[in-house]
Order: sequence, then structure tokens, then C-alpha cells
Amino acid sequence: MSTKDRMSGNEAVAYAIRQVNPDVMPAFPITPSTEIPQLVSTYIANNEMDTEFIPVESEHSSMSATIGAEAAGARSMTATSSCGLALMWEELLLAASNRMPCVLTLVNRTLSGPININCDHTDGMGARDTGWIQIYAENNQEAYDNYIQAYPIAEDKRVHLPVMVCQDGFITSHAVQNIELNDDKDVKDFVGEYHPEEFLLNTGEPIAIGPYAISNYVMEARKAQEEAMENSKEVIKEVAGRYRKVFGRGFDFFEKYRTEDADYIMIIMGSAAGTAKQAVDDLREKGCKVGVLKLRVFRPFPAEEIAKAVKNAKAIAIMDRCESYNGHGGPLSSEVRAGLFEAKVYTEAVCYTYGLAGRDFMVENVYEIFDELKDIVENGKKYKQHRYINLRTKESN
Repeated sequence: MSTKDRMSGNEAVAYAIRQVNPDVMPAFPITPSTEIPQLVSTYIANNEMDTEFIPVESEHSSMSATIGAEAAGARSMTATSSCGLALMWEELLLAASNRMPCVLTLVNRTLSGPININCDHTDGMGARDTGWIQIYAENNQEAYDNYIQAYPIAEDKRVHLPVMVCQDGFITSHAVQNIELNDDKDVKDFVGEYHPEEFLLNTGEPIAIGPYAISNYVMEARKAQEEAMENSKEVIKEVAGRYRKVFGRGFDFFEKYRTEDADYIMIIMGSAAGTAKQAVDDLREKGCKVGVLKLRVFRPFPAEEIAKAVKNAKAIAIMDRCESYNGHGGPLSSEVRAGLFEAKVYTEAVCYTYGLAGRDFMVENVYEIFDELKDIVENGKKYKQHRYINLRTKESN
């Protein structure tokens, strides 16, 4: 049985952590994720959960301790943002390559410089090739739902990879929204108990974790890790389907919002999808056939599924909330266009960068982008690929 409440995104994730009750949580505070370990430590102090909370001296240490606890056989997790994730970099790779099914709650925040504490996806996208599964949330409800699904995905024998559960800093992490909370018992039944087959404290069957490997073995290990990431696609779908059946909410790889007959589709991740949906509703009332494809899972990247979902559109806008510095678009743009090419889907694809370091992204901007797509298709307008939205220039000043 579910209950209705009002919570910030950080509160919602902390509540989910209490319900899952992992064995170990090392953490170090950093804005805007600090509230998550703060709230969890309060739950522990109030005897509402029995997770072992470990205060550490840095984010590097928090991920190191998470890996160590997971290797010992404990269900483990941590939380961080921005520079904290960057300080974990070495350990992120170790967690994935050592096949540790731990969970990290990432509250997305831009990376310096200049110093800024607001949202974009620089941190998560920077870690996209570390071997972690990455799931993004549009709102507080999805941040809550995604965390509960993370362990059944990570711990599945076909996967055994870490999961990064992402939400937009301040926009969802601190904003209070209505939310539907699952019953504690239902969550525990859904997630289940963790019984690893191999772990360091299993004295009867000693193993080595993270040993030195000569060249004869590393490539095969990498291939096995890549196959596990591919396997996770099916597991993500299965877990999402089971979650919908039990709790009535959620998507697998993405949400298709009014895309079935859309001539123009915007592909976007995170909280800005809500802005895009509002604009789509407004434009649909005027007879414009537009839609939004909100990407939930970035790793593994659902290239084939995206291509299938947009193949009938006349043009698509691909929205990046970070910069790749490659001269032609952000990471989402690069991956979507590569997937379209592989699938031989040759719809017009235009790349945009928006919302860096918390820059406003409004429904009027979405109107403008859909107008531009229409102008490109119907009038052959020449357009600039990789255009920044709401960029201040000398002319605008």
C-alpha cells in the first residue's frame, strides 16, 4: 500500500535508502548531495535502519570504502556530486572492473571552473565511460523509484555492475514535490536480500579481488565487463516491468511523450524534460505535431531503441546539458547520431547545448527549437549545428 507525501529529491532518495536498508554507507558531504547522508545518518540515529554509516575524509575514501565493503559481501552505497565524483575517478573504474554491484546516488552539479554549484550533467557525463550503469530522473518521484530499482539491476547475476542513480542538483534535489511512497515491506520484498556467491569474508572459499593482471587476461576481462553491460539492458527492462506491475509507475530506457505521430521530436534527459513536455502540450493545442523522448538510461546506451522511436520523425533536436569539447556537440548528441547512422535512420538531427551551470531553460526556448526544426525541414533553413541556448553575446548585451 502506498502513501502520498511531499518531499525534496534528496529526502525522497534518503527515504528509499532507509527502506532498502543497505549494509554499509560511507559518505563525505558535498553540495548539493549533502542532505542524503545527513538524512540517512539521522534515520540510523533514530533506530529506523541499521546501516553502518562510515564518515570518511574525502570522496575518494568514500568510494574506496564502498568497494571494500561490497567486496566483503555487504550491500553498499554512497552519495556525491560534481568534484566529489571527479575525486572518485580511479575508484569508479575499480568498482566497475572488479564487478562490484554497489550503488551511487549522484546529484548532478557542474564541474569547475569557474566555480559554480548549480546543475548540469558535466559530472555524470564525464563518468560515462567508467563502466557504470547510469539512470537519470526527471523528478523526485523518479529519483525515488530509480533508487529502489538499482540493486535488483546491479546484483543480477547477468550484470554484477555498479549503478549510478542521477538527479538534477537543486532543481529536483532541493525542490519539494508531491510523491507517492511505497510500503516498507513492499520495497524490501521487491529488492530482496543480497547473498553474494563470492566475497572476501567467506573464509571457506578464499578469493583475490583486484589482483595484478598481465596482458594475457585484461582484454578478456574488459570483454566480459562489456558483455555484462549489454546484459543489463534486458535486466533493466525486466526490473522496470516488475516495478510497474507492483507499484504502477516507471519506464525502462526512455519515456515516449506524444511521439507516436510526431513530425518533430526533442531528445532530452533530466528535469528539463518537464519543461519540454509543457511546451509540447502547448504546441499540440495549436495543431503542431511535436513530442519528447525523455531518456532515462544513458548507460547502457539504448541506441537501437532510440533510432526505432524517432525513425518516422522529420527532424529531431538532441539536447545536451554539458559540453564534450569535441567541436560538434555533447555526449548525448554524439551517441544518438552514431546510433541513427548505425540503424540507417537518416532523419535530420540538430544538436543543442543548454542549461550549463544552471542557466535557465524555458518553454519559450522549446518553442523556438521546434520552430527551427520546422523551418529546416519545410524551408531548407541553414542552421548552426551545436548551438548554445540562451547564450549571452555582445549583441544580446
